[in-house]
Amino acid sequence: MEKRKSIVAGFDIGGAHLKVTRAQDGRILEAVTVATPLWLGLHTLTSAFEETAPIYAGADLNAFTMTGELADIFPSRDAGVAALLDEISSRFPGENLIYAGPSGFVGAEQAARLSADVASANWHATASLVAKLAGDALFVDMGSTTTDIIAIKNGAVANDGYTDAGRLLSGELVYTGFTRTFLFGVASSAPVRGRLTPLMNEYFASIADAHRILGVLDEKDDRHASADGKEKTIDGSIARLARMIGRDAADLTLPEWREVARWFSEQQLRKMHDAASLVAGPMARDVPIVGAGTGRWQIRRLAERMERRFVDFAEIIPADDAVRGEASSVAPASAVALLAGSQL
Repeated sequence: MEKRKSIVAGFDIGGAHLKVTRAQDGRILEAVTVATPLWLGLHTLTSAFEETAPIYAGADLNAFTMTGELADIFPSRDAGVAALLDEISSRFPGENLIYAGPSGFVGAEQAARLSADVASANWHATASLVAKLAGDALFVDMGSTTTDIIAIKNGAVANDGYTDAGRLLSGELVYTGFTRTFLFGVASSAPVRGRLTPLMNEYFASIADAHRILGVLDEKDDRHASADGKEKTIDGSIARLARMIGRDAADLTLPEWREVARWFSEQQLRKMHDAASLVAGPMARDVPIVGAGTGRWQIRRLAERMERRFVDFAEIIPADDAVRGEASSVAPASAVALLAGSQL
């Protein structure tokens, strides 16, 4: 009898992106992210599934995790989980597994009864994979919107909180990301020519603009429209940043705008550092930080600040070299594909 090929597709259904991976024999071969503004309606998810079909076509097994139940088109998290499970069941009639945190992988029917475990469990999936790959670690995954900070002890996830509410309290969830975060979400003022200037409390710019000005943003990681809907260039980002402090782009020099941009990135890093200090408190000094996600540049800086060795998730995940970076950027999708595949 011919041995069954272990091709597993992994999905992370978020409120802003759909992330999909394809794994075979325990190795990530393909990985992709598609902008999916779920707050506009479930049709955006349908379109994203259609766009990513070449990645999951012919898979023996589909494994899912989600955070999209938070989208405000749903009246509650439970309703969101139920709606996304319905979408999964209707589009994928074959064998599907849903990640339910401490309950492990379950079928769609059981997942509907475990919505509290299924909701926003993608961080737990990635942390569980890191526990297998790296042993003790402070795992930090910074995506476009949020940052997860999780202790890994004795090869197991050692989380304090589990729900979003619990993890916000424990410091394990910091609602700041590398691209989509509003600038007034990390600071209320910025230094301009020696004066601390209060910010305009408007969505004139995002942290992606600051990181673009600093030259540390990979443009493929910024998949949503800019705050003003205009060009994603350094000049465009400076114009947006200028509005935050009541100015025009010509009011300051390029080096001065870089200093303003650096301030916002620094304020974001300080929020991460505060939270990471709470989570890492009881951990030994030689325990490294394992960093995943599109914000690994920022996580490297966090490791330097905390005087801990940095380990890039992209370097330890079993993946083809050509897709290591993207496999890390879509870490939860990679994790569910690999974890589910290990059960075949």
